[in-house]
Amino acid sequence: MNMSTAEIKIEIQQVLDNIPEAALGNILDYLKQFQTQTPEQAELANHIKKILTEDKELLEKLAQ
Repeated sequence: MNMSTAEIKIEIQQVLDNIPEAALGNILDYLKQFQTQTPEQAELANHIKKILTEDKELLEKLAQ
């Protein structure tokens, strides 16, 4: 599902409206990290996240 930038921002706002107040500072800090990333760094981070998500079970077995 490809969403437009405006749709993504609306959905993010809707999610933020339901986040506990205590977590908002952490979320803000997390989002600010992306302001300084180059597009290449953001793409690399997405690939790493995908690998870790797909290989979660294997990584858990290796950690034991």
